[in-house]
Amino acid sequence: MNNLTNTNIFTHIPEILIEECFEPIIKKDNLIVERIISKGHVTPLGEWYDQKQDEWVLLLQGQALLLFDAPKKEVMLHPGDYVLIPSHSRHRVEWTLPDAETLWLAIHF
Repeated sequence: MNNLTNTNIFTHIPEILIEECFEPIIKKDNLIVERIISKGHVTPLGEWYDQKQDEWVLLLQGQALLLFDAPKKEVMLHPGDYVLIPSHSRHRVEWTLPDAETLWLAIHF
């Protein structure tokens, strides 16, 4: 018999977030589903994400600004917005709300 559990993506949010929080929900073969929690967090200056896998990101709560390197493009995200980031698309988080949690659902495949 399977052991089924349920939880809520909007619960168990740490009160203090010194660093951005990455929580895997599912890890299987070439698939990772994770919850990301930001609160004023940004990608450090001079650093870029350059991932081997595609990433689909859905903003569930808060706001965020992504910057893509080539071609240069800013993408502002509000709740319900999503973006597909192809592998090796250099990008970074330029801004998230400083006074409220920004919740992301990211799928790496």
